[in-house]
Amino acid sequence: MNIIVTERIAEVGIYYLRENGFSVEACLGISQSELLKVIHRYDGLIVRSVTRVDEDLLARAKKLKIVGRAGNGLDNIDLPACTVRGIPVVNTPAANAMSTAELAVGLIFSVFRNIPQAYRAGKAKDFRRVVYFGQELHGKTAAIIGLGRIGSLVAAKLKALGLKVVAYDPYIEEARFEELDVEKCLTLEALLRRADVITIHIPKTQETTDLIGAPELDLCKPGVRIVSTSRAGIVNERALHAALRSAHVAAAGLDILDPEPDFEAAPGEQEYQHPLLELDNAIITPHMGGSTEEAEHTISMTLARLVTRAFTGQPITAANNITHLSGR
Repeated sequence: MNIIVTERIAEVGIYYLRENGFSVEACLGISQSELLKVIHRYDGLIVRSVTRVDEDLLARAKKLKIVGRAGNGLDNIDLPACTVRGIPVVNTPAANAMSTAELAVGLIFSVFRNIPQAYRAGKAKDFRRVVYFGQELHGKTAAIIGLGRIGSLVAAKLKALGLKVVAYDPYIEEARFEELDVEKCLTLEALLRRADVITIHIPKTQETTDLIGAPELDLCKPGVRIVSTSRAGIVNERALHAALRSAHVAAAGLDILDPEPDFEAAPGEQEYQHPLLELDNAIITPHMGGSTEEAEHTISMTLARLVTRAFTGQPITAANNITHLSGR
């Protein structure tokens, strides 16, 4: 069986697949157009967040039996199109939860204490600390949108730091809020009005796209902070840019932008522009929520084992509820 890996995963997973008899080609950074030319050769495809597994690709992937997504989000994969073809899509939703939660908390510290800006100034021999006056986290109200795996971890960490934590998630049972000692907001509007900082931990779907736009930002307190280690497009970037420029939103920390840059390109080769990069009160990180040694190891091995189980006829848990490979 031939497997192509189009984006970076830890070598341990590739080694595991090869040890189990698979031919694995790591074509990191392959363009979408080049992938379309060669996808017909492969029985398995492993991606992260950039490669688009869409109708165009699937129509050419005559041998494809399984798609592996290293990480959680599935917005770059056409699940219905995979399901129609009997192709299971496996991902690793729990593998990078702790790493992503820790980054979210780090960004929350940064948007309150201006840590990246102060670091950059210090490197330029500018030590005027009054320029980077911040606020304490203790006693602030953190509003979490999405109380799933990552949101729950963030809630526990923020409570330990002395923040009041409220959350909005219509899909989580009341008992879970009580277990975490988190106050439940019945509506998004109620949550937004109370927040000193909003942190977002939900998938991007048709329902959640532009969930936070200009009307929602207007409901927030002046000086609110916004953090997202989730998906671009849940917060409308145009509306956020305007709110940051007016200082209605004091600062934002985002781990992902739309569109995403080329994560493999060196600085001199990177051709990427985005309005939020021009703002000093927007802290941007390069989609690094799962970029820790521990998470990368777990993601890679979890995915490799799922793919191996599928090809050896064992049942799997797939995002599109296909439990076995078809006879394609």
